[in-house]
Amino acid sequence: MNNEVAGFSKLSKEEKINWIANEYFANPSEAVATIKQYWNNDAKLQQLHDEFIENTISNFYLPMGIAPNFLINGKYYSVPMVIEESSVVAAAAKSAKFWSTRGGFKATVLNTEKIGQVHIMFKGNTAKLEQFFTLIKPNLIASTESITKNMQKRGGGITSLELRNKTSELENYFQLHATFETKDSMGANFINSCLEQLAKTLKEEAQNYSDFNETEKEITVVMSILSNYVPNCIVRAEVSCKVEELAENLPAGKQGKIRNPQEFAEKFVQAVCIAEIEPFRAVTHNKGIMNGVDSLVLATGNDFRAVEAGVHAYASRNGQYSSLSHAKIEDGIFTFWMEIPLALGTVGGLTSLHPLVKMALEILGKPSAQELMQIAAVTGLAQNFAALRSLTTTGIQEGHMKMHINNILNQFQTTAEERKIIKTHFENNSISHASVVEFIETLRK
Repeated sequence: MNNEVAGFSKLSKEEKINWIANEYFANPSEAVATIKQYWNNDAKLQQLHDEFIENTISNFYLPMGIAPNFLINGKYYSVPMVIEESSVVAAAAKSAKFWSTRGGFKATVLNTEKIGQVHIMFKGNTAKLEQFFTLIKPNLIASTESITKNMQKRGGGITSLELRNKTSELENYFQLHATFETKDSMGANFINSCLEQLAKTLKEEAQNYSDFNETEKEITVVMSILSNYVPNCIVRAEVSCKVEELAENLPAGKQGKIRNPQEFAEKFVQAVCIAEIEPFRAVTHNKGIMNGVDSLVLATGNDFRAVEAGVHAYASRNGQYSSLSHAKIEDGIFTFWMEIPLALGTVGGLTSLHPLVKMALEILGKPSAQELMQIAAVTGLAQNFAALRSLTTTGIQEGHMKMHINNILNQFQTTAEERKIIKTHFENNSISHASVVEFIETLRK
């Protein structure tokens, strides 16, 4: 079997599918049927999806759920979440309901600055380069006017531009370090277009600068690109209440009921402190936060890979990877909070193209970018609270496996009658993948 192919991108969609089916599957017709099973019946909608990326053969569906009852800054939200992991939506909804009766979530955008850099190599006199930059800086910014004029009308644009000397870390290396305000747009294309124009103008101006010798005139632009590390694009999310208000008025046997609020609060704070000082715990701790954040970022057509990269860099900003969230008990008040970098948009990209993205934004009340940042941070904090609550009370697996059991039952293609018997059995028995499989096998004997 030869899996090399020439001109794959030039093949029609049908030809691509047939090549994949014949090259990699023992039953090509079955493979083709599976691929086409996930096509949208609406040809126009399917074409829209096909054109999001290249070499499309099908759609890969993820479930879209809703976590209601999020009270944020005095306003209720139902949060759309796109994720494949069981128990995440349920946990978010449970946290939202819990805090809705305790004052809800408070969220504040602390800053919205975004960053882009032109990375250059300059072999010459540093003082001359600095003088040159000071002289041409107005020209650099003016050269981007055609790109920035519409953004400026909305109150955005380039907010600062500086030359940074990085030669102590890499020989001959300098940066044009620019900051941006992109309002309701995530702004990636806008920032990159500005940076490429800055780089072009820089090279042109260098050629005409009389104080440079021939070597100095040949400034090398290595690359011009935005940064997904946005340590000054920060949103804070927080919940707080009196410690005694953490107690729950629930039936005695209710799973995870907080019976002793002082003990729960102290243990909860200890769990967060462990994540602050232990990277092995912090990674999983923050992953739980991102379960909530990423689910909303995906649902609203934003770039979850950019968000993930920036968030984890931020978690390492003090030299060791650490918890994004923090907790304390002070004067009888329990406070749980988080500050997180989020560069999100509500215009551009998929926000006006993907029908479900448009629906998600409608469900959220057509939020501004700053409002979406707040909702995303709150969703992450809610998810973190739910995970820590489970970990410090009943343990994470009891609730998680009760949600996960459906995946196991689907894997073994259980009938409706079998499902009823199995779920009844595990209402009062410990759930694990092995125990469920064993019970299925026993039942079928």
